[in-house]
Amino acid sequence: MNRRILPVPEPTATITPSVDRAHQSPGYPVRGRISPPAGAPNVLVVLVDDMGFGASSAYGGPCRMPTAERLAENGLRYTRFHTTAICAPTRVSLLTGRNHHSAGMGTVPEMATSSPGYDCIRPDSMATLPRILSGNGYQTGAFGKMHQTPMWEMGETGPFDRWPLNEGFDRFYGFIGAETNQYTPALIDGFTPIDPPRTPEEGYHLSEDIVDQAATWIENVSSLEPDRPWFSYVSFGACHDPLHVPESWRGRARGEFAHGWNAQREQTLARQKALGLVPDDATLPDFDPDVPDWESLGDDERLVCERLMELYAEFAEHMDTQVGRLLDTIEELGQLDNTLVVYILGDNGAAAEGGLYGSANLVRPLNRIPSSVEDIVGQLDELGGPMTYPHYPVGWALAMNTPYQQSKKYASHYGGTRNGMIVHWPERIAGGGVRHQWHHCTDLAPTVLEAAGIPVPDVVDGVPQAPMEGASFGYTFDDADAAERHTTQYFEIHGSRGIYDHGWTASTRHNQMPWAMPRQPQVPFAEDVWELYDTSSDWTQAENVADKYPEKLEELKAKFLVEAARYQVLPLDDRMQERFDSAAAPHPDLLGDRRSITLRPSMHGLREGVAPNVKNTSFELSADVVVPEAGADGVLIAQGGRFSGWSFYVRDGRPVYCYNRGGERTWVRGEREVPTGAHTVGLSVSYDGGGVGKGASVVVTIDGDPCGSGRLENTIGFMFSMDETMDVGCNRGTPVTEEYAALPADNAYRGVLERIRIELADRADAPDPMEARDLVMKVH
Repeated sequence: MNRRILPVPEPTATITPSVDRAHQSPGYPVRGRISPPAGAPNVLVVLVDDMGFGASSAYGGPCRMPTAERLAENGLRYTRFHTTAICAPTRVSLLTGRNHHSAGMGTVPEMATSSPGYDCIRPDSMATLPRILSGNGYQTGAFGKMHQTPMWEMGETGPFDRWPLNEGFDRFYGFIGAETNQYTPALIDGFTPIDPPRTPEEGYHLSEDIVDQAATWIENVSSLEPDRPWFSYVSFGACHDPLHVPESWRGRARGEFAHGWNAQREQTLARQKALGLVPDDATLPDFDPDVPDWESLGDDERLVCERLMELYAEFAEHMDTQVGRLLDTIEELGQLDNTLVVYILGDNGAAAEGGLYGSANLVRPLNRIPSSVEDIVGQLDELGGPMTYPHYPVGWALAMNTPYQQSKKYASHYGGTRNGMIVHWPERIAGGGVRHQWHHCTDLAPTVLEAAGIPVPDVVDGVPQAPMEGASFGYTFDDADAAERHTTQYFEIHGSRGIYDHGWTASTRHNQMPWAMPRQPQVPFAEDVWELYDTSSDWTQAENVADKYPEKLEELKAKFLVEAARYQVLPLDDRMQERFDSAAAPHPDLLGDRRSITLRPSMHGLREGVAPNVKNTSFELSADVVVPEAGADGVLIAQGGRFSGWSFYVRDGRPVYCYNRGGERTWVRGEREVPTGAHTVGLSVSYDGGGVGKGASVVVTIDGDPCGSGRLENTIGFMFSMDETMDVGCNRGTPVTEEYAALPADNAYRGVLERIRIELADRADAPDPMEARDLVMKVH
């Protein structure tokens, strides 16, 4: 069997057919199914979102994670495992065994450009791990977050090549994108958008749902084909914002963080030393001088910051408990001993995107809408519930990255890239050990293939394959002292860059931290200041020795450029918010130069990368409806949801436009009812211009005649939502306004909606690059 070509070539028939079946001899054998090599294990990969090295109790952190501890006690803890510093790039590296720029994922899909390393289109020459496993007889399932699909391919026109079911998974249940509401997620089952099976009031939570789905799938495939191994990829939305915690779990960590983030760093480092995760002489890097010390905070500031950290810890423990349920299912099936479990505690470092004091609605800082501590205090009892979209403060994120500096998005330092990883495989690994070999997310795929006895293929689906760029860490399973095999690795995200080479690291952050004041002009790449660390003696990158070893620094800077050229990192690109605009940063755009589109009532789930862009421009909207004798209320079209968005609907027979700017709502109401019969209900929005997120005048019409008018003093400038969609004829997800029911079945328009036409004015106010760069940006 030639496993280096997938699909595995069928054997050539050597039997001569007879004219009559009755005379056929020899008979034709039953066509067999490709089976994995004998002894190939089941594989469970669990990926946590936005968790720093020092968060989990298994790595000395304050967040109770008993399942992680259980696996570590009987498995291996890896202390120098690395990610790319941001979401989608890490995920594509995990699932392909290639560097993120090589696979086109040098950024997140929302920020794609036309450069090969940043176009967010995985080449066919880099087949995924599930595709290789499936081609070798594995059953494959993905549950939870997937963030590798280009945004312009998220509509009904596809193409669907880079959706999970066409990347090697037989089963997919979860969401595609950076984040989602844990109570009302933008769920997809296979290719089909669906509503959650229960409401928040009925106890629904996404972390529980995806584990239910994964457990059921494993039970079913194990019943049908018990001798055929499976590969399950379970990727949680936790612990990414929003920090949504089931009501029964809220309050479990109350009072546990009153000591503050400065003291937490010291406590965590002490526990990490006791666990043997860092050397006894490891020291903490200096704390960020632009982040206030805990002791300097006022009473309300401490109250809010403490409560938000409690939420994060509860979110993590709840998620970890669901992993425990899944492991219990596997153990009850008698399969745990021969299941290779890889529990990766973070796809990047902890996320410092919540601002200095956190947020109750993270859409607001995304769009430069100010919030105050007093605003959060006013929602204190609702934090973590469905009426909030919270995130914790910068100080706690930095503490969760203990003992390293920086955070998510900053590829220059280990606070953004070093994550915990636990490997558990009782049939193969003696438990309870710690491994210090240096490894990277590109190493997962070759490790799994080696464990299964499957070679890296030369050809997949007729396409010659590029070599994998990672190195298996299977050699560490039996030998704690084995010489490490991943000895050089570059890092780069949005201009922040670094390189590891045989114990040395060179780093340059490039971007000013979002909370640093005063704001400084962006420095050209050539003027970046590099730092140098000897991590063989300085484990935590606490002592910059660039002045002491200038020749070594120049050597590593030159090596970074060699690696960058080799893996499609060049040209470097530090643009931020302007990348969302296809005119400023060219990438495929479904609308292209068209300024009008007709939407049908069956069109639901249009993401912002697919939907017409009504931000920062004037537009006309018309809805053709047929009103029955009894009248009809309901949503005609809506985009976004409770935390930001807009909706055009009919209430008490009258058209209403609601604009939700980060939770601040403005209504423009029609003053007369839409008559019985066929009519056109319209909306005219005249944008003021002069920049991003400026005001607009609004007129509501019936059959072209104005029936109401109003004013928006400010608008959303950059993004309504990272996960909620534009829907025609109803409002899925969370409601833009509480004036109508939350469920789409209850808020749908009750008359006949034939079509909606949107006419966009010519773009006069594209986002200004310098304004966008200075934005306190939320990138996933």
